[in-house]
Amino acid sequence: MRHPIFIAAFGGILALAGCMGSDKTEMNAALDSVNAVDSTNLSDIMLTVGDPREAVSYFTRSTNEHPERIDLQRGLAKSLVRAGEPTKSVVVWTKVVAMPGATPEDKVALAEAQIRASDWDGAKATLNTVPPTHETFERYKLEAMVADSEQNWKKADSFYETAVGLTTQPGGVLNNWGFSKLSRGDAKGAEKLFAEALTYDASSFTTKNNLVMARAAQHKYDLPVVEMTQTERAKLLYTAALSAIKRGDVSIGKGLLQDAVDTSPVYFEEAARALEALDAGKQG
Repeated sequence: MRHPIFIAAFGGILALAGCMGSDKTEMNAALDSVNAVDSTNLSDIMLTVGDPREAVSYFTRSTNEHPERIDLQRGLAKSLVRAGEPTKSVVVWTKVVAMPGATPEDKVALAEAQIRASDWDGAKATLNTVPPTHETFERYKLEAMVADSEQNWKKADSFYETAVGLTTQPGGVLNNWGFSKLSRGDAKGAEKLFAEALTYDASSFTTKNNLVMARAAQHKYDLPVVEMTQTERAKLLYTAALSAIKRGDVSIGKGLLQDAVDTSPVYFEEAARALEALDAGKQG
């Protein structure tokens, strides 16, 4: 069923056809206009709610029929990323940035695909071609990630800070920044960033898990006061337990493993197995 706007437009076309008689030129132009709107609508659907593989097939067909349309090329590149094929996406984005009508945002999208494909040098080179006046959240988020990959912590912190200031939902980038801090040994700084990230997205289990790891790195094994389900609590206790054991706090780790097993609403195989292994080692 078409959207009402298409029905209304088609009704107008029929009226136009009645007035024009045998002259089909304007009617064909009107039909092309409606088809273009319809195509754009379908493209939007494919990029949001469509199955990634179906989207790739749709945009592949469309770009083969209309290779000059940059919007369809963008759609193909984005759908390839969604389908887990960043290397192929890089090929298409490279084509896009060379087409008439390409924008700095297309270069940023190319850099993101290159990062997903683990081509950090390529991403850095691409970002270096983005005009300095193109100051967007996505651009600085990627700049921070590239700086991270080079262990250029000062530059990474600067880019992360800029990115956070350019969005109203910085939860994801705060989590990335926190993980960067954790990887370089600044557990206290990481804990602060993970906690802040959760104020924007309290449902992110990844951030909760990272927060537990940052606290455990400081020998703080009690769970933070954040929203969590019973299943999440069990998993977080398991993370804290493994961190404690890794740091030599074996008795604390064992207690946390037991808590994880007791807390989990279903059988927690990994925690139970780890607990059995500790008991066996102690007996041995």
